[in-house]
Amino acid sequence: MCHINPRVDFAFKKLFGSEENKDLLISLINAIVSEQDQVADLILKNPYNLAEYRQGKMSILDIKAQSVLGHWYNVEMQISEDYHFDKRAIYYWAKLVTEQLEEGMMYKELQKTVSIIILDFNFIHGREESHNCYKIMNTATGTDDHLHDIFELHYLELRKFHKHYSELVTSLDRWSSFLTRAHELDKNYLPKELENDKAIIKAIAAVDRMFSDEERIMYQVRRQLLMETESKIASALDKGREVGLNEALARLTSQGFNEAQARKLLGL
Repeated sequence: MCHINPRVDFAFKKLFGSEENKDLLISLINAIVSEQDQVADLILKNPYNLAEYRQGKMSILDIKAQSVLGHWYNVEMQISEDYHFDKRAIYYWAKLVTEQLEEGMMYKELQKTVSIIILDFNFIHGREESHNCYKIMNTATGTDDHLHDIFELHYLELRKFHKHYSELVTSLDRWSSFLTRAHELDKNYLPKELENDKAIIKAIAAVDRMFSDEERIMYQVRRQLLMETESKIASALDKGREVGLNEALARLTSQGFNEAQARKLLGL
C-alpha cells in the first residue's frame, strides 16, 4: 500500500518533477492534452531540488517544463480550497508566458503555454466532469479559430472522479484513479485495469521509496500544514453559516414570526 499521499504538493513535485520520473510527467500530460499536442520529450525547467526546498527557495511546488516542440507546461497540484484560484491560475499562466521572452526577443517567439491544475476540491460549479479545458474562443463562431491558441488551461477536479476500477478506460482515468486511491493500491495486487499501464506501475512503486528520512519529515510537516489550513477554512465556513443563520433568525423574529416558525422557514 502507498503510505505517501501523492496529492500533497511536496510529494507530487518529487514524483512528477524529478529527472528520473520525467516519463511519468510526460504520461500525465499526454493523458490530459489533445491528441495533436502529445509530448514526446520534456526539459524540466524547475526540477525537484531538496536543497532549494530546505532553504525556502521552492515555496511554490509547481512543475515547469518545455517540450521538444517548444511548448511550455505548468503542472500544479492544489490541495487547499481557494475560491479565487481562477485568478491565480491565470496569473501563473501569464507569468510563464512573459518569462519566455528575454531581452531582444520578439513576440513571435512566444510558444503555446499550457497550464494543468489538479485540484483536490470542487471548483467549477455546475459541471460534473472532472476534466475541463479552457481556451480563448471566438464567441461568434464558438471555436478558437487557431488565432489565440497560445493559451490553454486545464482543470482536473479529483473529487468529481468517481469511476470504479471496472470503468477505467483512458489514461486520464487511470491517473485520476492513482491520485485518488494511491492509499489502497499495491503493485503486487493491482486491478486488471491498471496492471498493464507501465507508468502507473512505476508511480506506485516510486511513491513509498522516493523519500529519504529527511524528506519524509518534510513531507509530514507539509501534510500537517495543509490539513491544518483545510481545518481552519472549514471552521471559518461553519462559523460564517452560524452567524448568518443567527442573523436570519433575528430578522424573522423581528418581523413577527416566533422562533419555531422562523426555524421552519429557514429549513432548520
